Amino acid sequence: MLKDFKQFLLRGNIVDLAVAVVIGLAFTAVVNALVEDLLTPLIAAVFGKHDFGALIFTVNNSRFLYGAFLNALIAFVAIAAAVFFFVVKPVNALMARREAKEGPAAPATRKCPECLSDIPVEAMRCAFCGERVPVASD
Repeated sequence: MLKDFKQFLLRGNIVDLAVAVVIGLAFTAVVNALVEDLLTPLIAAVFGKHDFGALIFTVNNSRFLYGAFLNALIAFVAIAAAVFFFVVKPVNALMARREAKEGPAAPATRKCPECLSDIPVEAMRCAFCGERVPVASD
């Protein structure tokens, strides 16, 4: 049983998942620091205060804490903006630059000359019509 447990722990996907969780936690700390230390003070500079938690209204003795909702909404938008502008956009730019250097990838499929279905480049017979197809040349 101990051998099976060791084999389970050392499988690649478990280790990859553990690394992803650790990196995700570290990244969460960075994004939270960016929002709390830079973006929230910016909001406070514009609106005069950064905590709207005390904002409420009452209807028929029911209290509506719309300030807490505003806090959550602002935090969500700030985090989404931080992730988009500081992670997604730069990574997309790097990937586009990398693809431009490498050139277009070779297609994985080609058309069957008989039925025009997409078939793998290495195929010698069409899976759809059964027709023999010439070997793709480079």
